[in-house]
Amino acid sequence: RSCTGIEVIVVDNVSTDGSADWIEAHAPEVRVVRLRTNLGFGGGCNVGVRAARNDIVVLLNSDMRVEPDFLEPLLAGFDDPSVFAVSCQIFFSDPTRRREETGLTEFRWSHGHLLVRHRVDETVNRLFPCAYPGGGSCAIDRSKFLELGGFDPLFHPFYLEDTDLGYQAWKRGWKVLYEPRSRVYHEHRGTIGRVFDERRIQTILRKNLLLFAWKNLHDWPLLVQHLLTIPCAVFVSALTGPTVQRPDFSALLLAARQLPQALSSRWRALSLSTVSDAEAIHRTRPGYYWDRFGKPARSSTRLRVLFVSPYPIYPPTHGGAVFMSEACHQLAKQTDLHVIVGLESPEQAAAHKPLEAIARTVQYWVRQPLTQSAPASLLPRAVREFADEQLDWLIQRTLFLERIDVLQLEYLQLAQYAGRFDRVVTALFEHDIYFQSVARQLPYLLGLGAKLRGALEYMRALRYELRMLPRFDLIQVCSSSNAQLLCEFCPKLGPRLDAQSRAGIAVPSYAYVESDRDRNTLLFVGSYRHAPNIQGLVWFIEHVFPSIRERHSGVRLIVVGATAPPAEWAHLDWKAVEFRGVVPDIRAYLHRCGLFICPIVSGSGIRVKVLEAFACGIPVVSTSLGVEGIPTRDGELCALADTPAEFARKTIGLLKRPEEATLMARRARAYVEQCHDSGPLIAKLVARYRCLMESKQAGIGAATQLPQPSSPVAASDPPES
Repeated sequence: RSCTGIEVIVVDNVSTDGSADWIEAHAPEVRVVRLRTNLGFGGGCNVGVRAARNDIVVLLNSDMRVEPDFLEPLLAGFDDPSVFAVSCQIFFSDPTRRREETGLTEFRWSHGHLLVRHRVDETVNRLFPCAYPGGGSCAIDRSKFLELGGFDPLFHPFYLEDTDLGYQAWKRGWKVLYEPRSRVYHEHRGTIGRVFDERRIQTILRKNLLLFAWKNLHDWPLLVQHLLTIPCAVFVSALTGPTVQRPDFSALLLAARQLPQALSSRWRALSLSTVSDAEAIHRTRPGYYWDRFGKPARSSTRLRVLFVSPYPIYPPTHGGAVFMSEACHQLAKQTDLHVIVGLESPEQAAAHKPLEAIARTVQYWVRQPLTQSAPASLLPRAVREFADEQLDWLIQRTLFLERIDVLQLEYLQLAQYAGRFDRVVTALFEHDIYFQSVARQLPYLLGLGAKLRGALEYMRALRYELRMLPRFDLIQVCSSSNAQLLCEFCPKLGPRLDAQSRAGIAVPSYAYVESDRDRNTLLFVGSYRHAPNIQGLVWFIEHVFPSIRERHSGVRLIVVGATAPPAEWAHLDWKAVEFRGVVPDIRAYLHRCGLFICPIVSGSGIRVKVLEAFACGIPVVSTSLGVEGIPTRDGELCALADTPAEFARKTIGLLKRPEEATLMARRARAYVEQCHDSGPLIAKLVARYRCLMESKQAGIGAATQLPQPSSPVAASDPPES
């Protein structure tokens, strides 16, 4: 009611119920446009838009019911002159029905098809990018609508006219937005359901999906991929039945009959396009939209960082969790930190209260177990295990809603969510080089089948890692040796690699203890869920520990971070070995035991447990691989040994010469204080992030202003509709 200058037009698409006569008799202020033939949804809307006099036209189907205040937030979205349309939030009149239609639309390219769907997300509470405007409940810019030619009769009698128009708008360089505060209610298929049966409706939908692709896909790689999938899709449909996205022969035949019309529409769509298909699809997604059109942080403001972990961060009972929890703690002091945490079960969220206390927002994603082996897949199993559309949506949504400047992804498994951003800095922390870790485990796999599967995983990992890493602005590796290895395989990664900013612990929180240690107690830390720990412990129990016990009576081994040994280890001698499982605080054992052993023979990356041992003052005996990334010689920070006999000899020597062990432990403590304290490391990292962000901004010029959250329209100066 606060909006002035409104006109109401009703297009009578050859109705027979007398409604047009009733409107003319009882609502003379409403203009009725009568058609001589039924032009369908698209044709009727085209006539109405051409008849309109104002700049903004609100399209409402006859089966829509609106909230009284739906109009003002809808019109406020046009404050940005590049906006083509703003879509309402759609509910069904029957609240018990599943919301198949919401107004929050999205495109997703998958296996040769552009997937189209509505998403339900109650956290989206302000103006938000979407794929296309729902033709039955949206506001459009009239001049832009007419420039695109309106709804294409190619899709007559119904479905995908609005999808096609929204896609064309994005390719024209315009924007389509979703306004959740503009609420309408839909009697779904309240009109066409009375005229067409369900089978006919589904066939028309599948036919129009084909026509949509033939008209609008102009990037040749996408079009070729689409065309190659059609024969297979039709064949599978003949065997198992069609789906919404998979055409059958009937739909293909109907689409083929309209091929000349589709080619004509294709030529016009191509002539109007200003961006590629890939770029248009990217821009419809919230994270990319923010990246392309947002206003990044100024140099005087705190960076907004999104930290994404594939695993629980709390409690920090394994090395990766220690790194990540400490990184989050320090980032929260120096940036506006937002976190997404991967869980195996919802119950794990409760342990993250400390994280919720320091971060701006914390969201949880529950990972579903991988049930398919996919032997023909080119993706490593570790990557497929974390491929999930819901996690992708959480990242994209958070990038937009929280105006993120830096996307920090943990572990190679999450590299698939890097994106190709113009302004947002993308960083990956590689806790280990995955293909190197897999290669080092191959000699310890038992059986030909296991070795063949391991070799295949290595080839997948090598291919994937070298293809994905160049997408990142910054790749944080654990050590300079890791950086050197990656450069040998891919020299162009050199400027992106950083081995100095993340492998840190909170050194002051680890008390240094020299006295009151049980000198005859060895300590091993590691979970059985990490294969290098299993292989290292078996190597030590089978080849090293018997010799130590023979030459040094009374020695015992405490294993922390693992449960009882599996049944297949029954042949090993577990005498004098005590399993303590997961403990609340590893520091209690690091302060009490006499010697820390790190018999790692596979894997990759720096070991957090070694840094923790250094910080606590417990002398360390390790393989060279166990202290990878730590620049040390034998006897300087720890004793080094790579054969069973040498490992046993070094261990016994330190047990018998505690003074020598103490001096070595003091040097190790000084080393972690200087090189691995998380506070200074994260400060360097944040400075690097800011430098990268400013460099990216300078490379593309000034940012285009992002539409701000809409506000009530002033009655004195409303947009016309």
